[in-house]
Amino acid sequence: MAVGTDDPCHLAQMVRALGAEVDTAINRMPSDRAKASRPVTARSVGSGRGSEAGPVALPAAPERYCPVVIDINGALLGAEAARRLRQADCCVIEPGLSDDEFERIEAEYGFRFSADHRAFLAAGLPVSSPPEEGNTWDKPWPDWRSGSPDDLRSHLAWPADGVLLAVQHGYWHASWGTRPAESENARAIAENHMATVPQLAPLYAHRFLPAGGTHGHPVLSVWGTDVIYYGEDLAEYISHEFEEGHEHSEDWNPQADVAFWQDLVQ
Repeated sequence: MAVGTDDPCHLAQMVRALGAEVDTAINRMPSDRAKASRPVTARSVGSGRGSEAGPVALPAAPERYCPVVIDINGALLGAEAARRLRQADCCVIEPGLSDDEFERIEAEYGFRFSADHRAFLAAGLPVSSPPEEGNTWDKPWPDWRSGSPDDLRSHLAWPADGVLLAVQHGYWHASWGTRPAESENARAIAENHMATVPQLAPLYAHRFLPAGGTHGHPVLSVWGTDVIYYGEDLAEYISHEFEEGHEHSEDWNPQADVAFWQDLVQ
């Protein structure tokens, strides 16, 4: 269901009218319309994939903004993930990213957050965790507000760089055709192919969500070509990663649908 309106107050009323599941859906509307809607929090939510509720179109934005669409289920899922992270009390959480900050980040780094990832970061920006012995990452949470641009670009490039390193050690994707005998030629061809695969957005250390899209994709743990599921969706991932004793449900069955990367999932 897509709904358009020129009245922000009317929009807020429609969102609340979607029912009990959405009554507490949106943590924060876009900042230049925030006064038109009260802040709310999510009660509970599943992955939301395939749900009947659809995106709600916001009023026409000023020319400097890209058109903004609120995916209700994505907002619910991101808000629930943020609630679980706060409950886990495992990291420092700063105020969430504003719409201007999202606009800057996405323009500077050339990707868009998925709807659930965006809602998660809008609810609160996790920036640091206590150091753990043997931890590969000094700063596992990408600090989208104040982090080093080089560090953020490196984090974004981690999945593709890992595949290219694997190519140097013999890996070759079947869709790339015949592998050249020379290692340098093989890497050059692989680089061309990797430049076209979907971008993964870093969530925490080597856990990633596909950029763009809507919501509900499984969280992937990516280490070179070793890719596994680490959460059926963003909220379940937070529980799995940070809640002691969390166990997957009996019907746990994540399904990736992001091109290339789904071929690597084990």
